[in-house]
Amino acid sequence: LFALDQIFPPPLERVRDVSPVVLDHNGQWLMAFTTRQGTWRLEARLDEIDPEFQRRLIAIEDERFWFHPGFDPIALTRASVSYVRTGRVTQGGSTITMQLARLLEPRPRTIASKLIEIIRAMQIERRLSKREILAAYLTMAPYGGNLEGVRAASRAYFQRDPQWLDDAEMALLIALPQAPEARRPDRHPVAARASRDRVLGMFVSIGAINERRAQEGRETAIPPRAPFPYSAPHAAEALVAANRGEGVIRSSLDATLQRDLEALARRRVVGLERDTQIAVLAVELDSRAVRARIGGAGRERAGGYIDMTRAIRSPGSALKPFLYAIAFDEGIAAPETLVRDAPRRFGGYLPENFDRRFHGDVSLEDALRHSL
Repeated sequence: LFALDQIFPPPLERVRDVSPVVLDHNGQWLMAFTTRQGTWRLEARLDEIDPEFQRRLIAIEDERFWFHPGFDPIALTRASVSYVRTGRVTQGGSTITMQLARLLEPRPRTIASKLIEIIRAMQIERRLSKREILAAYLTMAPYGGNLEGVRAASRAYFQRDPQWLDDAEMALLIALPQAPEARRPDRHPVAARASRDRVLGMFVSIGAINERRAQEGRETAIPPRAPFPYSAPHAAEALVAANRGEGVIRSSLDATLQRDLEALARRRVVGLERDTQIAVLAVELDSRAVRARIGGAGRERAGGYIDMTRAIRSPGSALKPFLYAIAFDEGIAAPETLVRDAPRRFGGYLPENFDRRFHGDVSLEDALRHSL
């Protein structure tokens, strides 16, 4: 048995396949990416998940979780007797560890599959602590569509991490994994409400809340699914590629400044030529830290997928803004100063404008704008 356990270990490496998340320098969310399977799966860290939610989940899903070896003989016996009496599944006998085993290796719901889950659950219990098992389950539990894990679901439905949840939110997050597609709040709100309200009744039966609080929870609306934050896509993609797509990545960006400048770029590009793009790079002078990086004004515009902050420029065009700024700072000229744009030879070098024309008297502002 020991040899078989070593030769055929459970595929626990799947738990580590989570969505890369890019944060700003203060820990605010900028952007996340789906896993290789196209799912939103965020690592569940128990210290950052409402402890009352954890207690209620265990009380309802697996009341002897902290004591059993991976399977619960009492729950299995009760579920088997109920199945024999009614001819259908009316009670679940799977522990949280067995559910984790099923998530790691999905199989048809058969008696043989259940036996394999029991064996896998005992293998998992040998390798992980109870807290690690609970965290793995809360990372992989299905919540409908491409949402996996309690953090992804909380982000999608409540727009925040599950560090603090009210009664109705807890009930919804406990109800969804039991039938994630049939109870999806964004597609089946009536079924989602019914299952949530049923779990609220369970909260009353286990003594977690009183009937008044349960009724208040039932009056809460079912939330729609919101998109995940989407900011600094070019910078985030570069950071994820540099970190090989793993884990939480903290950047030097400032989320508030980043979003403000993204909005500014989108406003300024309206009314300009269809192929126009705007890029912004904001650097904190003292620390030299990049606080905002906008590679383009929008991916719906031409060239939107190109990171203009890293696009190769000609040296002359790159230096002109600095040279003009020095002239303004030193009082040598002003933006309204007129200069002559005309042919001039430097030894054997005769510079030309990109349009191969000269424009006569122009202001320095126009000269800089058109890179003359």
